[in-house]
Amino acid sequence: MKRILVTGGAGFIGSNLTAKLLKSGRYHVTSIDNFDPFYSRTQKERNIAPFHQNFQFIQGDIRNSSDLEKVGAIDAIVHLAAKAGVRPSIKDPVLYNDVNVAGTQNLLEFAKRREIKQFVFASSSSVYGVNPNVPWDEEEKLFPISPYASSKLSAEMLGHVYSHLYGIRFLALRFFTVYGPGQRPDLAIHKFFKSIENNLPIPVFGDGSTSRDYTFVDDTVKGIEAAINYQESDFEIINLGNHNTVTLSTLIDEIENTCGKKAIIDRRPEQPGDVPQTFADISKAEKLLGYKPQTDLKTGLKKFYQWYQDNRAYVFT
Repeated sequence: MKRILVTGGAGFIGSNLTAKLLKSGRYHVTSIDNFDPFYSRTQKERNIAPFHQNFQFIQGDIRNSSDLEKVGAIDAIVHLAAKAGVRPSIKDPVLYNDVNVAGTQNLLEFAKRREIKQFVFASSSSVYGVNPNVPWDEEEKLFPISPYASSKLSAEMLGHVYSHLYGIRFLALRFFTVYGPGQRPDLAIHKFFKSIENNLPIPVFGDGSTSRDYTFVDDTVKGIEAAINYQESDFEIINLGNHNTVTLSTLIDEIENTCGKKAIIDRRPEQPGDVPQTFADISKAEKLLGYKPQTDLKTGLKKFYQWYQDNRAYVFT
């Protein structure tokens, strides 16, 4: 049984990953999370409430070495903990650098001390920034335009340093707009469903032509599990997207169709730090990880909406 440390394990992607790993029966999962107040602790506690067998939870901060020392023997680290969000990072760039860069380095130091040789890092499509040459492959020039994006790119490069110096296999997975059950309430799909359900206007920044490569969480999680078991090289950067970009206007139409209600649009100016489009070339993920996303947007939105209806009493902004 492989022993996995999942940082940010009570969050959206972390809890979905933990559920899949535990269900397989092949892993013991230790989860560490500091219950950052970015969104409701209640939602995060409900995320991990079903986990018992072969599971340990530690409330702690990745920046605190004494918290990491509470972790037992580990074979691999999946580092998902981070200060999230492009727009909030513009308001507090120092904190984002502290958590996302210094926190990652502290975790790499932990891996070095413990001689943990497999390190899977959650990076972001935001590192590509404004780049019209889509779909983006991993060799594209990078033009980050937010402190959040810059922090993710800095962490990728730290991983390269530790891989080179200490033989840690570091896999940076660039996630593309992950959505699904348990999604953070600040993200567009969650926010839009909640506003439409409550007859509130939804904020639409720009004319609706911006587009995103929406990736269902089950597909992302499969890619992460494949990375946990990848052995062929010591450092890789890999896109995990859906290889399909959807405009904001189309997304709203699909959400309206899913919940059977029309949205009230609150049109606003475009926001600093937002990129006009994301679109993943996933050929490298297919080659190295056997990654093949299976969930189309319509199916994924239905699954999210079912989760939202089941948990509406516990979902907070």
